Amino acid sequence: MNTAAILADAKSILDDTIQLRRRIHRHPEVGLTLPRTQATVLEALEGLGLDVRTGQRTTSVVARLTGARPGPTILLRADMDALPMPEETGLPFASEVDGRMHACGHDAHAAMLVGAARLLARRRDSLTGSVLFMLQPGEEGYHGARVMIEEGLLDGADAPSGAFALHVTHRMTAGSISARAGAAMASGDTLQIQVRGKGGHASAPHDCLDPIPIACEIVQAFQTLVTRRVHVFDPAVVTVAKIEAGTTRNVIPDTANLLGTIRTVSEPTRERVLEGVRRAAEGVAAAHGAEVDVQLIRGYPVTVNDADFAGFVLDTARELLGPEAVHAASHPIMASEDFSYVLQRVPGTIANLSTRPDADPAFPNHSPRMLVNESALANGIAMHVAVALRFLEKGTPAR
Repeated sequence: MNTAAILADAKSILDDTIQLRRRIHRHPEVGLTLPRTQATVLEALEGLGLDVRTGQRTTSVVARLTGARPGPTILLRADMDALPMPEETGLPFASEVDGRMHACGHDAHAAMLVGAARLLARRRDSLTGSVLFMLQPGEEGYHGARVMIEEGLLDGADAPSGAFALHVTHRMTAGSISARAGAAMASGDTLQIQVRGKGGHASAPHDCLDPIPIACEIVQAFQTLVTRRVHVFDPAVVTVAKIEAGTTRNVIPDTANLLGTIRTVSEPTRERVLEGVRRAAEGVAAAHGAEVDVQLIRGYPVTVNDADFAGFVLDTARELLGPEAVHAASHPIMASEDFSYVLQRVPGTIANLSTRPDADPAFPNHSPRMLVNESALANGIAMHVAVALRFLEKGTPAR
């Protein structure tokens, strides 16, 4: 594998990649329906000789590059959806859609994967096997990857035997790569709880059943559950991010509502914490004679990188970028990812690409002021290409 040529080719298309990223950035779309983004990606893939199909239940794009000789298939993935939030970057190509922003780098992910498709298509005659490009909507909470899998993404005689994805981060020096074997990102479940008491006059709480202190006690019980019932080296995070109750200062309400998330890095702990949250909420409410409705909405599972594939990706990155630009992550990230659905079916890895701006402060993903160091996108393109070429050469992620 000629790493110098791969990097040089990636840099040669960097300007085009940046322009594509900015086109997508200007017109962010949310959820499973991204018609404008899909059209932009399809236009960018035209003329590459790919077998392209689109989704039925979501505006996904799946494109297959078939090499000159039969062999394995590797899946390369990028997400394309934005977030329902305002943009405050002041960039000349900032979002033109009120209340929508590409604040998680999915515009960069899509542009880099299109760039990789261009470079790999040039190498078609030397490929043994196929590359399956997965461009998905709905990563930000809409289970877009699961929808694509249900529509047959991973089925058929040429199903992928390896999978790779990149996600931008503001940590590390721009252009650096990090990954880890095993649990890489957390599960992400939602808790919705309503405490039902008995409202009345704020001057006479003894005539009422005030749901607000009960709700507060439930929140505290969750924190005790985490610190006293969860193994410190198999962690969980339970966050109540919203408490809603009451209408005015002198009325005790009938109900109080809690909304939050539950995150774990192993499926057994996930099950224990979900059960514990329900038990704690019901127990605290029962102790006060109140009723409680507990809704636990399952989100993305734990994202688990295959150990061999993670090592393969890190080795490939060291060969491509040099050891100083590659980091073996020491711990999982507590955010969640729907690439987890792919990794449940196919051995693979999600890695991080640092797109940290040159100037501080470097705002994190999901900030309205999040910026992408676009010069780092060349390394991302090159990583997709190098991982695909090396995998198809070997037919396995063996190191």
